[in-house]
Parts: sequence; C-alpha cells; structure tokens
Amino acid sequence: MKIISTNIGKPTIFIWNGKEETTGIYKKPTTKPIYLTKNDVINDEISNRLNHGGYYKACYIFSAEQYPYWQALYPDLDWSWGMFGENLTVSDFDENEVYLGDIYKVGETLVQVSQYREPCYKFGHKFGTQQVIKQFIQHGFGGTYLSILEEGIVNVGDEFTLVERPEKSLSVSDLFQLVFAKEKDQDLLKIAASSKAIPPKKRIFLSSFIESSN
Repeated sequence: MKIISTNIGKPTIFIWNGKEETTGIYKKPTTKPIYLTKNDVINDEISNRLNHGGYYKACYIFSAEQYPYWQALYPDLDWSWGMFGENLTVSDFDENEVYLGDIYKVGETLVQVSQYREPCYKFGHKFGTQQVIKQFIQHGFGGTYLSILEEGIVNVGDEFTLVERPEKSLSVSDLFQLVFAKEKDQDLLKIAASSKAIPPKKRIFLSSFIESSN
C-alpha cells in the first residue's frame, strides 16, 4: 500500500433543500505533505464536526484501484484524486486484505484502521445524484477511516507497513458489507462489536443485531 495522492478540501457552499450548506468533500490533490493529527488533517475543511473528524475519523483513505469502476459509471464528472472525499488515495489497497484494528506505520505517523464510511447526501450532491449512495453501498468497497496513534507528516510515495494485526478481526470490505447487509453474519457481528478500533456508539449499534442464544 502506497500513498499516491494527498488531498485537502476547502469550504464549498451548496444549496440543499433550499438551504445553504458547507462541505469539505470537494478535496483536491495537494503538492505538499499533509499533517495528520489525532482529530483531523491540518488545513482540511471539516464543516460538520458532529459526523466528521475526531479520533475515530481523523483521516479517510480510499483505494486508487476503485476509481476505474466509478469513472466508467460517471464519465462526465471532473475526475481527480480525492473524488470520494479521501485525504489519502492509496494504491494496492485491497479491502479484503486490510483488517479492522490493523496498525500501520506510514510516513511519520502510526495509524489504526478504524470505522467504516457511511455515505451521505453531500456525497450524492457531488456526484449529481443521490442514487450514487445506493450504488456505493452495493459495490461494497467504501475505503476506511483511520485513527492516528502517533501524529506526523505523510506524503506521496509513503508506504504503509503493517506493525500489528488483531488476532481475531474482519476485513475492511467485510465490515462495510456487514453494516449494510439485511441479514448480518453473527460471527462477524460479534467480532466487530467487540473491537475497540471503532467508537463505542458503533459497537453498541452492532451489538443490537446480535441474536440471543437463549
């Protein structure tokens, strides 16, 4: 896994349901290194701190290998790295081989794979249709948020080196699909609900789907 683009968003105003809103999803590649803190990325716009940023959503990464699929679906959009609102576009990021709770060294930082992406109406607005949210969920590869265990600079060309992996976990892809599945795998639910890599509220949410053995 290697960083091929570092992306920063500036405040962008749009109209939603007749009201003016601000978003940071319109990220563009930057030619400079970026600094990852335990709550966000320095100089990156976070308009809604309730749902974005914070320890479990400090940085969002997305796979470069997923771009061709979406470019084929939406060829008329203005494509560049950062299109999905990710801070880091990463090559060789196989979501079936990266696991919840994995700890990686990248650049100056130490990061941990954290919670899943939940696409919202701002994502739909950027793509020109709310239908993209359903397509994103059905496709099953949503990237992942990172917690920053050690702050620092990352840059294009930096590689992710696996430092530690939980003994029992589930892949990024499995977690994403599990959350949105109508029928949820009970074994995977138990693993996800007990993982300290995702926030307590999400653990409680996942626990609510675990069936009683009585």
